[in-house]
Amino acid sequence: MEKSCTLIVHFDKGTPALANEIKESLEGNDVAAKIDALKKAIMLLLNGETIPQLFITIIRYVLPSEDHTIQKLLLLYLEIIDKTDSRGKVLPEMILICQNLRNNLQHPNEYIRGVTLRFLCRLNQSEIVEPLIPSILSNLEHRHPFVRRNAVLAIMSVYKLPQGEQLLDSAPEIVDKFISTEQDPSSTPALANEIKESLEGNDVAAKIDALKKAIMLLLNGETIPQLFITIIRYVLPSEDHTIQKLLLLYLEIIDKTDSRGKVLPEMILICQNLRNNLQHPNEYIRGVTLRFLCRLNQSEIVEPLIPSILSNLEHRHPFVRRNAVLAIMSVYKLPQGEQLLDSAPEIVDKFISTEQDPSSKRNAFLMLFSCSQDRAISYLFTNIDKIIDWGEQLQMVVLELIRKVCRSNKGEKGKYIKIIISLLNANSTAVIYECASTLVSLSSAPTAIRAAASTYCQLLLSQSDYNVKLIVLDRLNELKSSNREIMVEMVMDVLRALSSPNLDIRRKTIDIALELITPRNIDEVVMMLKKEVVKTQSGEHEKNGEYRQMLVQAIHSCAIKFPEVASTVVHLLMDFLGDSNVASALDVVVFVREIIQTNPKLRISIITRLLDTFYQIRSARVCSCALWIIGEYCLSLSEVESGIASIKQCLGDLPFYTASEEGEGHDASKSAPQQVISTTVSSRRPAVLADGTYATQSAALETAMSPPTLVQGSLSSVGNLRSLILSGDFFLAAVVSCTLTKLVLRLEEVQTSKAEVNKANAQALLIMVSILQLGQSSVLPHPIDNDSHDRITLCIRLLCNTGDEIRKIWLESCRQSFVKMLADKQRRETEEIKAKAQVSNAQPDDLIDFYHLKSRKGMSQLELEDEVQDDLKRATGEFTKDSDDANKLNRILQLTGFSDPVYAEAYVTVHHYDIVLDVTVINRTKETLQNLCLELATMGDLKLVERPQNYTLAPESSKQIKANIKVSSTETGVIFGNIVYETSSNVLERTVIVLNDIHIDIMDYISPASCADVAFRTMWAEFEWENKVAVNTVIQDERDFLTHIIKSTNMKCLTPPSALDGECGFLAANLYAKSVFGEDALVNVSIEKQADGKLSGYIRIRSKTQGIALSLGDKITLKQKGAA
Repeated sequence: MEKSCTLIVHFDKGTPALANEIKESLEGNDVAAKIDALKKAIMLLLNGETIPQLFITIIRYVLPSEDHTIQKLLLLYLEIIDKTDSRGKVLPEMILICQNLRNNLQHPNEYIRGVTLRFLCRLNQSEIVEPLIPSILSNLEHRHPFVRRNAVLAIMSVYKLPQGEQLLDSAPEIVDKFISTEQDPSSTPALANEIKESLEGNDVAAKIDALKKAIMLLLNGETIPQLFITIIRYVLPSEDHTIQKLLLLYLEIIDKTDSRGKVLPEMILICQNLRNNLQHPNEYIRGVTLRFLCRLNQSEIVEPLIPSILSNLEHRHPFVRRNAVLAIMSVYKLPQGEQLLDSAPEIVDKFISTEQDPSSKRNAFLMLFSCSQDRAISYLFTNIDKIIDWGEQLQMVVLELIRKVCRSNKGEKGKYIKIIISLLNANSTAVIYECASTLVSLSSAPTAIRAAASTYCQLLLSQSDYNVKLIVLDRLNELKSSNREIMVEMVMDVLRALSSPNLDIRRKTIDIALELITPRNIDEVVMMLKKEVVKTQSGEHEKNGEYRQMLVQAIHSCAIKFPEVASTVVHLLMDFLGDSNVASALDVVVFVREIIQTNPKLRISIITRLLDTFYQIRSARVCSCALWIIGEYCLSLSEVESGIASIKQCLGDLPFYTASEEGEGHDASKSAPQQVISTTVSSRRPAVLADGTYATQSAALETAMSPPTLVQGSLSSVGNLRSLILSGDFFLAAVVSCTLTKLVLRLEEVQTSKAEVNKANAQALLIMVSILQLGQSSVLPHPIDNDSHDRITLCIRLLCNTGDEIRKIWLESCRQSFVKMLADKQRRETEEIKAKAQVSNAQPDDLIDFYHLKSRKGMSQLELEDEVQDDLKRATGEFTKDSDDANKLNRILQLTGFSDPVYAEAYVTVHHYDIVLDVTVINRTKETLQNLCLELATMGDLKLVERPQNYTLAPESSKQIKANIKVSSTETGVIFGNIVYETSSNVLERTVIVLNDIHIDIMDYISPASCADVAFRTMWAEFEWENKVAVNTVIQDERDFLTHIIKSTNMKCLTPPSALDGECGFLAANLYAKSVFGEDALVNVSIEKQADGKLSGYIRIRSKTQGIALSLGDKITLKQKGAA
């Protein structure tokens, strides 16, 4: 293998570059870009950076904006920037913002006035505030309370400044006069009186508005009992539908019981109104009243209304009847419901037999299902022949009933599964989907699984919604894991989903199909993939290149697993070596490289085709790989000569430039080469190689090349290698030199004519010397790099003086290294397959069920299959218990101390997008705690779902309180809060106990994942957020430290073990993980062992979002010091 040095270069994106990027965005007209740029500027300031060059830009381009979000961010920016110099004097440029602040204080929009006043509360510089005092005072008379209340706060802040009393000496008198006349609607008594006046009037619109305000106050925790009688007198008699709807909403949320749980006496007043509504001639009022009764839990209010509820079962309108059934079900479910309405099941049973409305029948069946399951089952089997004609809603409830019954009584599963299979022919796709899901959950019989899989495949083709297709593919993926043998038969049906233009659907479809290929179906699968590849040639879809790359990778995977199909696809794929989509072309050439090694029979045809199509290749990376193949696998005399001739043809005539062109190099660099400079310099960026090391990578190597500007003629008259080399790609020039060296060395072995060998040798040396001359001339804007120069020089020396040992290294060792790499890849894939395979063991005390001793009388074929499958699963240990029970104690967190009067601990359950806190609160005192409330707040991307409730806790008793929190990203969040309660002593005393913080661990959201080296490097180049963590550990072994980091971060090492073997004092590895939100986390570990035995180096984390990079960096910093 060639030995060479690698120059490692790394560029970090510094603050100046980012500041220029922010400046450009702020000067543009895109509001969204301005908002994003302002956020970045604020983050830089918060991180301690100073960017004074942005201030004037913001004054000129951002201050005039009318956008509320920009104005809010602008005030935040102005708050955190330094407004004084080192001596404490206000900077002169700060006066520029005074005019803008004055304009904001006189703005017609009350929001902009209010936030500006709130900003002034945080200003400590009297020189900025003084010119604004008249405008602040004028806002005391603004019509909107939001402005007035912030104006008062601003006056207070100004008055508290060191010179505030001189600036605004009359502030106390002004505020005193203001407070005597202010009628802030935010005060509940004033607002309650206003609402009361509106409710007592005759204006219907005013009544509606007042009711809405009353409801909002109640939802915000206010108590306004004085309104209840007013509503009873003036609102209850109204005939307006909107008022009646709002009235029921009001009655639903008010407190209907006292502190002891007894119904308030005044609640009896609403009974007569509810009875009148239930007998109202308008069906809408009847229906919404019945729906309201479903949410009442007080039997004292409901009991007088039961006759009216029952009478509505016979109403002519189905809207009333369906809500009457739900009301009956709600009454029957009350604690004393069976005594209040003991005949409810019989009434509903009789009702459902005569009802024709589908929704009413569904509600009636749901009532029987919930309250009298035997009657529901009896009705189901009485009408078993009519189920297929029932409505969609009723069929869905039937499936729910079947699931519930089969879980509690598995012995009767067979007769219910027949109903499910009959419903697979229903008209509703929702019912069909639920039938398939129910079949899979209840039965393991091959017939049932096959029916479910077939149903999923039909839905996959018939549904146009992409989300539905993705959900169905997820279900098929689950079936593939548990019933692969059956899914193998369906692989062609699954592949029909490739007709969808959506790339996510195509990718998921291909992933499923690749795990289902067998010797029996491989030919059909490959034929289907070939047809899709051909379609991408003729189609004009913008993502055809990406889809083609996906197909090439799939065919590659098929050919590796089943080498016999390689001959049918390799030549078709080689047509895409010149594809403008570089990623697709690169996948093709990598596929060809692997196939030519694993299938020796195809070597001659592949080499012949490659030499014929080599001139079409337009990417330097593809050319490099193709040249390596030519150098390694051209073995016969004709092949070697053709290889040399193809390279010479693509290089064109020598030399690469003339003396006159070199003399004009300086002039040319100002005109035509200018384009080359801009495309080369601006696109250079750090890249991580397959072994984890850094190198400078040019984007010119990743995109299809443009016509060269240094030579005469167009691309059609210039070879591809010549054009790429003349664009400054000397790495490719070094690859050309190495390939020519190998071909000449092999020519010496197969060519008998010494003269021909010497001629080829001389021509190769001439090409290499010409490349070196080009690299050292002034024709190109950049000279040849040292690494490429050394490699080409080595090739020249080798051809001038060849030894047997050197020849062996060049002609054999490279191939051996490649064979070893393929073996390592194969071994890793085998290990992954073994790891995925479920290892099941039967437990010592498991029940042994002898299938052959069972009675088969009366059992259908489906039931027999199901019994066999259940026995097999039991025998192989697939019916396993949850193994997480032992780890649950690790998730219990103590929130208060043992000496606190209230002890609290939380059990944290993290499930993807939700966090559930199950908090146990124990009253350790001898007193009753009233209005006990668990108040929680969050930091980070966490959001509380529910408002806290008040509880009463008896002496030495406990209470379980659950809190639900939504998570929107992997950013580490913190939950904090306190417990507030009042004691029932002579005077109610309010006590607050501060809780310990709960830190949500990022490790709960990321899991190890795999990706190709090419994909890793692409993401590494694209992701903008990087967190660089210095290695600081007591661990002294490189491999032990890497293992410790992998374990601590819950990531997967992508670097193969063979690349980590040996003791050289250096280690570089790539780690990868994926979050439940689809975020990618990339980590590169680069460490070196010092002379004193300690490890040094850096761990770089890159991601698309800031949160995961920072959180992962904090985790590594915290964990890296520990012992492995």
